[in-house]
Amino acid sequence: MMLITASLVILAAYLVGSIPFGYLIARWRGVDIFLEGSGNIGATNVGRVLGRRFGILVFLLDFAKGAVPVGVARWITGAEGTAFPEDLVEVLAGLAAFLGHLFSIYLRFRGGKGVATAAGVVTVLVPVPTLGALLIWLSLLCATRYMSLASIIAAVGLCALRVGLTPEPFNPDHRILSLFCLVAAGLVVLRHRENVARLFHGTENRLRDARAMLLLSKTVHVLALGLWFGSTVFFSLVATPIIFSSFGSLGANAFQERPAWLPETLDKDKASQLAGLAVGPIFPWYFLLQGICGVLALAAAWSWPWSLPGQTVHKVRFLVLALALATVLIGWPLAQKVSGLRTARFAADPSVASSARAEFATWHRYSLLLNFVTMGLVAVAMALAARLPAEPSSQIEGQALPSAEEKKTPASPVSP
Repeated sequence: MMLITASLVILAAYLVGSIPFGYLIARWRGVDIFLEGSGNIGATNVGRVLGRRFGILVFLLDFAKGAVPVGVARWITGAEGTAFPEDLVEVLAGLAAFLGHLFSIYLRFRGGKGVATAAGVVTVLVPVPTLGALLIWLSLLCATRYMSLASIIAAVGLCALRVGLTPEPFNPDHRILSLFCLVAAGLVVLRHRENVARLFHGTENRLRDARAMLLLSKTVHVLALGLWFGSTVFFSLVATPIIFSSFGSLGANAFQERPAWLPETLDKDKASQLAGLAVGPIFPWYFLLQGICGVLALAAAWSWPWSLPGQTVHKVRFLVLALALATVLIGWPLAQKVSGLRTARFAADPSVASSARAEFATWHRYSLLLNFVTMGLVAVAMALAARLPAEPSSQIEGQALPSAEEKKTPASPVSP
């Protein structure tokens, strides 16, 4: 019985994935999308031909036709139980929906490139790697304006994140999802093979710095800077001092004034050690968050110095952000060294503890100084955010930016 149910779910997923929303919406607007732009039924081409609103609508619908079948498959297998390997039915349903978009039965097995549908599938199946892939896609889109390049690298990044974040990603418990990520990324790259060729030859079209693209870049830039600055200030000036002060006061108080469950042997040194243990696990996430914010802020501002060469503020902004990101990259191994010395200060061997205490003071000072340098640079970048690029007045929203090759030759079909 379960085999019949699983087969029906997979068949339904393919039929849902085959619904050509881009083609249908374009026909509703009186346009044969196969004859316009790149001839693709995906959100990018629909947005280019019909406008941004319709492109967003198609993206959301294509995303849903990937996410919903996987969600339904997960609900059915969870409710009825299954003798199949874990995640197999959900993965097959997602793959069926994805293949339905690529090879739609309603369009004689023609279709799109599958990025939005694949995004819907992997969002349900592997949400954490998908979030990382989204950040990669957003960074590359803002920095390069190449939709195809951003999609390809994000697909590859999804596989790398799945393998990197999953313990033993190809053991029996994780193998199915890992293999699906590899297959889906391979299909995305394969469907973009023409775009890859144009990228190598320098003839791939870029999104123009029109109002929507500039608004996206400025929004990403400001949000990333705000989160970066806020996280450094809160962690460095609020959370960490409060934690160490609270633990220190516990160690300094008389035993009668402490909570009853604390041991009598707790002194200032041990209280400091406990505070270090409490703060230590935050450091990897702190530096990861700073790195993500730094990459997003820098990627969003990447093109401004080159597209607006007469405005020195954008060159200064780029330099400040690059230096701030460099301090984060340097600060991470430095923080790891300080954490190791913090633990070694309380080693049972007095000679080891004494040496670690002497080194800790020096390296901790360097780490704090570098952290405050980062904070200062991000503060400068925040101040420079008052001088963001103005909206273009003469560019047509949604029009592709011609490459250097296209300026010399007649326009070729645009991608994805």
